[in-house]
Amino acid sequence: MVGMTTTTADGRSVAGLAALLADGTRASFCLALLDGRAWTAGELARAAGVAPSTASDHLTRLVRGGLLVEERQGRHRYVRLAGPSVAQLIEDLAGHAPAPPAPPRTLRAASAGAALAYARTCYDHLAGRLGVLLYDALLDRGVLDRAGGLALTPAGLEWLNGLGVPVEPLRAARRPLVRDCLDWTERRPHLAGALGAALCRRFLDLGWTVRGTGRAVRLTPAGTPALAAALGLDPTDLAPAPPRPTGGGRA
Repeated sequence: MVGMTTTTADGRSVAGLAALLADGTRASFCLALLDGRAWTAGELARAAGVAPSTASDHLTRLVRGGLLVEERQGRHRYVRLAGPSVAQLIEDLAGHAPAPPAPPRTLRAASAGAALAYARTCYDHLAGRLGVLLYDALLDRGVLDRAGGLALTPAGLEWLNGLGVPVEPLRAARRPLVRDCLDWTERRPHLAGALGAALCRRFLDLGWTVRGTGRAVRLTPAGTPALAAALGLDPTDLAPAPPRPTGGGRA
């Protein structure tokens, strides 16, 4: 299972991992935790619409299975995803899942869905339409190259230096420097790995992006032209699509 120290797996261990995520409540917990934060059992219970006692049992199973880790502060129990590899697994599964059967029926729900689809965190890197635009622009500018497998180029080193992102600490990280991750809304890759996480942090530090509700991320008025210039894009390329409710109900 994810989080175990063994390097091989058999049918039983794979089936055990699949069983952990074959429950809607546990899957909902893991999706919520893709925001990279630590949540309490009560917060996750409310998010999934289950009783706290039910949430506690599910969380215990996820921790024992190596998908989550827990931290205790006094009487409070916090859980988070066990690491980037678990986040990759959850996001990849979401990318292969069928689309929800019913569209949002209110403007509020449509707005929340549109915000997540446009830009969000996938654990610690950017996902959604903005994440895919970033990935494509880095390839177009020659910052990344896919000729022999995804890699950072010498031109990419200069670009990152100009952006104020040191590369050597990233190379020393216990994770790939660059990796693509299937985006579950765009169904195309966005940038993950140590570099994807560093760029997400840098954009927040520069004030180009800010966190919204949950996993959502927003471009700031100053960040839109700044990021467009850095990526060689027109600012209009970064504009989010407006939400479009498709049913009745009040906003």
